[in-house]
Amino acid sequence: MGKLHVMDHPLIQHKVSLMRDINTGTKEFRELLEEVAMLMAYEVTRDLPLKEVEVETPICKCKTKVISGKKLGVIPILRAGLGMVDGIVSLVPAAKVGHIGLYRDPETMQPVEYYCKLPADAQDRELIVVDPMLATGGSASAAIGFLKQRGCKSIKLVCLIGVMEGISKVQHDHPDVDIYIAAVDEKLNDHCYIVPGLGDAGDRLFGTK
Repeated sequence: MGKLHVMDHPLIQHKVSLMRDINTGTKEFRELLEEVAMLMAYEVTRDLPLKEVEVETPICKCKTKVISGKKLGVIPILRAGLGMVDGIVSLVPAAKVGHIGLYRDPETMQPVEYYCKLPADAQDRELIVVDPMLATGGSASAAIGFLKQRGCKSIKLVCLIGVMEGISKVQHDHPDVDIYIAAVDEKLNDHCYIVPGLGDAGDRLFGTK
């Protein structure tokens, strides 16, 4: 079973609280989401492998460590996931970015892929799938499934806020995927919005409300 990492760092919790506030405007919401994504990326990348290299400081030559091994890919689920990309890429500028777009079929209520563009070497990268809200888990689980269909094996899921229903679905469908989340909320309402949540992350991010 993939691990669930709840990130309760004070800076993350503070910024998530500001994002929940109905009075937080689009500009501030966008900046906060980018900042939280950067803080979460610090923890998500904790297990990146290192290798020893030799560098010359102004004083002398020395052995020191740099990141080695698998390269990273950041895969936002459109459209709200876009708001988390810059925060992660600012920490890992060599990461490549792919995109997955999903919509929910009105009859079957199942996620349907309408867009998928991945780095050519995505199968060889450690992929970080990002989406602020993990509600039913349907979109996240489907996105991970689409990546696996394309041969991707090393995948992590990073979300801002979720509920156990969505977390459990992803863990059930993809027991090999670790989930990183900043807050686990109470429940879903009748419209499948997270309670208390922060509303529609995409609308608040892009001002389309």
